[in-house]
Amino acid sequence: MGIYLNPDNILYKRSLNSKIYIDKSRLIEYTNQVLDTEQEFICVSRPRRFGKSMAAQMLAAYYSKGCLSDGLFKNLEIASSPGYEKHLNKYDVIFIEMRQILIESGDIGNFINYLQEEIISELRELYNNYIKPEEKILTKALSSIYKNSDSENKGFIFIIDEWDCVFREKKDNTSIQREYLDFICSLFKGRAYVKLAYMTGILPIKKYGTHSALNMFDEFSMINSYSLPGTFGFTEKEVKKLCETYDNNYSIMQRWYDGYLMGGGMHIYNPESVISAINNKRYGSYWTNTETYEALKIYIEMNFDGLKDAVIAMLAGGKCKIETRTFQNDMTTFTNKDDVLTLLVHLGYLAYNEITKEVFIPNYEIEEEVTNAIKFSGWHYVIDAINESDKLLEATLNMDGDVVASCVGKVHNDTTSVLNYNNENSLGCVISIAYYSAKKDYNIYREFPTGKGFADLVFIPRKISEKPAIVIELKWNSTDEGAIQQIKDKKYAESLKLYQGKILLVGINYDKKTKEHNCTIEEIIKHTEN
Repeated sequence: MGIYLNPDNILYKRSLNSKIYIDKSRLIEYTNQVLDTEQEFICVSRPRRFGKSMAAQMLAAYYSKGCLSDGLFKNLEIASSPGYEKHLNKYDVIFIEMRQILIESGDIGNFINYLQEEIISELRELYNNYIKPEEKILTKALSSIYKNSDSENKGFIFIIDEWDCVFREKKDNTSIQREYLDFICSLFKGRAYVKLAYMTGILPIKKYGTHSALNMFDEFSMINSYSLPGTFGFTEKEVKKLCETYDNNYSIMQRWYDGYLMGGGMHIYNPESVISAINNKRYGSYWTNTETYEALKIYIEMNFDGLKDAVIAMLAGGKCKIETRTFQNDMTTFTNKDDVLTLLVHLGYLAYNEITKEVFIPNYEIEEEVTNAIKFSGWHYVIDAINESDKLLEATLNMDGDVVASCVGKVHNDTTSVLNYNNENSLGCVISIAYYSAKKDYNIYREFPTGKGFADLVFIPRKISEKPAIVIELKWNSTDEGAIQQIKDKKYAESLKLYQGKILLVGINYDKKTKEHNCTIEEIIKHTEN
């Protein structure tokens, strides 16, 4: 039982002993299936605090010869899986926390040699007769052990946590990055001693050009999550159960932390945030406190055409279609806005829909972080609009169309330098920013389906209150009265099946010739449907 070779199960035991533990042991069922096959190479990339390290510690506790773990797993889901006992604590495991190696080596130029020396030192304690006294190359030591061993389960399981820390912490040192990639490639590619190689990180595997040096790995990322959708992060079902157990309001939890999508459209929550909200009995920004707004600020300030438009559109509740394949899986090589937005998906600041290829801000926690970032990025026109949004909402509730038109016009004038204001979609973006503060009291939907088309914006009160629902229709070079008539003709208000009471119909038109906005507001009462 060593630090790197055949570690104990203490770290995983601490996770099990915690107040909140969600069983993710089905991951082991998958790794057992690919053990000693051509699919034995796995790289899982997720944002910080998504449970990557816990999963790595779980795998080490399950496979390592250095401990007896049946007592930890016998009540978990994996215990009912075929092959559970066959693989339990049967293998030599090499577990590497790469960030710790980087720190302990003290010299970035020497960390690979340091890593090899440390692991070979532990290997000698078990297999000294199979390793040459002068051997300093890890691959040779492992190959010699494998060749000479007659063990039934000979070979090694490799678990590397934060494998990508070199690319994140030494992001400008391309020479050490290449040397590191070459080392990892040499350690794994074509090596008979590998039974399973499992790596975790925030970034997917680094590419040079269109190729990866580690192309034997199956990658499971925030962009490609097939096969392992529910094994990282908390699922909707798991969060609902936690809310029931600890008497938390699920709808509030959902608003704050839901939004990430995995394969098949599964919703995933950040575990750190959910657990902190339950333990502290308060909803707030927890995961983002592990970073600062500075990290996000750096990327959204990059000078790529359309990047600011995309950020503002997403802050307004919109989505942005992107191409992810040009991203080089590092933190320095960017050729366009899509590369920046793809990085923000991997960092957890944006969510990604694999089906529509769109990115969006997933929840209120991240929305707060984005707002903080632009606040200190000189985007005063957006912050001014957000700060004035209470006034706009009040004017809407008071049915003061002139003030609404004036407020919208001000936001339009202030954001023209960033947003291409040339159609109803961009007008919708401006309106959404202008009504930003309404998110406190309303669920806001853009392009709300009504059965006879789509209402541009619909505001539904979050809870029963005196505030009415709001249906907004936008027009471009038409009339605000025409917008109201469209709401009536297409019966948009009737589509709000679960809502009864006051509904404000708001028609807003922008006249491109006069560069003026006009607004008409009417009130109707929707009665209970029999």
